[in-house]
Amino acid sequence: MSTAKTARTDTAGTRLTIPIAALAFVIALTVQFIGQAKIDLGIGAIIIFPMVWGLILGLLVSVQKFKPLGIDLQRVAAALVGVAVLLLVARLAFNIGPSLPTMLKAGPALLLQEVGHLLGTIVLALPLAVLLRMGKATVGATFSLDREPSFAMVSEKYGPDSDQYRGVLAMYVFGTLFGAVFITLLTSLVANWKIFDPLALAMGAGVGSGSMMAASVASITAAYPGDQEAVLGMAAVSNLITTVLGVYVGIYIALPLADKFYRALTRKQETRQAVAAGAAGTTAGPSAADLEREAAQAEENRLFRERVAESSAAIKLPLWLSLSVLTVLGIGTASVAAKGFSLSIVGGYAVMLALVLVSIVLAKLTRKISAIVFITTIGAYISSPWFFGAEPLNAAVKTVDFLSIATVMLTLAGLSLGKDIPLLKNIGWKIIPVGLVAITASFLLSTVIAEFALGLWH
Repeated sequence: MSTAKTARTDTAGTRLTIPIAALAFVIALTVQFIGQAKIDLGIGAIIIFPMVWGLILGLLVSVQKFKPLGIDLQRVAAALVGVAVLLLVARLAFNIGPSLPTMLKAGPALLLQEVGHLLGTIVLALPLAVLLRMGKATVGATFSLDREPSFAMVSEKYGPDSDQYRGVLAMYVFGTLFGAVFITLLTSLVANWKIFDPLALAMGAGVGSGSMMAASVASITAAYPGDQEAVLGMAAVSNLITTVLGVYVGIYIALPLADKFYRALTRKQETRQAVAAGAAGTTAGPSAADLEREAAQAEENRLFRERVAESSAAIKLPLWLSLSVLTVLGIGTASVAAKGFSLSIVGGYAVMLALVLVSIVLAKLTRKISAIVFITTIGAYISSPWFFGAEPLNAAVKTVDFLSIATVMLTLAGLSLGKDIPLLKNIGWKIIPVGLVAITASFLLSTVIAEFALGLWH
């Protein structure tokens, strides 16, 4: 039997980009026309937004077998998502500047609530994973929400073929497939209870993932439309803080704490195993069977790691092409959201594109600061009352509905997910309840801390 694999494309041009862009354009416009749906659950109501329809419809297209969507096309969609995140951050940055006075007043709460994001998963999800007997994978799966920076932390400490690293990969796959949809429903339900301050909810939305933050914020602004600008700005800053602090807290606090907590919770189990081994008359060291099982598990972990790496392998697109495609998609969906085409929308995209391009250049010059940090910082300044040209810039950018950008981003994300579906059989069912609890813990614990810190508990 032949083991040869189809050569993987590492760069793409218009031949691969235009078809996936056209497909995304049709889906995004369709779901934007459909609009949102409100479902009353008795204990609250949830709102399903066009971006969620786009994610689901994109996923269905990517997994259908009638005319399969090629792996390279899905990888192009994933690459476009990465650039779409920059445009979304640029749009949100223009809500930060006008909201700076509010954020300064909420300064202590904005910092304190990060405890919920950075440690909430350990408090609730880790004990559940131990209860479900996930083994050492518990540590990797629950020390954070496990986006890309988590890979290096766990790989360096435990090794790329360890059970802990398998836990990171499992949570990453779960978050990629289900994170945005679940947090939309969760936030919609909680926001419609009307017991939390919208700013506290906005801080809770900053979980460190661009797609999940956008999905969460949509539900909050639907429940509190009068606070949209402050909510968008607060969520963007909270998400940036979580992303930046997450690396340092993960290395020095969260990962060591998760490891110690796991050992404490499983100490009795290990003692029972040691007593049983002593009663059976076995030696203190690992038996040949144990060593064989460990080797087999390491090999299984290695194969899983390779499958995830193959599924998430990046493909390079020319920047001019990706930004051009996203601008066309964005103007189209923004026009539908605004119920008509306007040159102001084009002007808004021109401002955002200029901000993204300047930030990318600065990021390449510094090599140590990401483009997202530059986009957020510069965007906040030029939209603030302290910048002389803030008024016309804000007027242009705010004609672009931020939800329309999120719809484009999640539609493309859905089109990229078909390649990840086969990984579900590798992650096991246990990661599903653990993942749901981890996301819930990060959002809710952060929101509760922010609520008390703001002193606005009703």
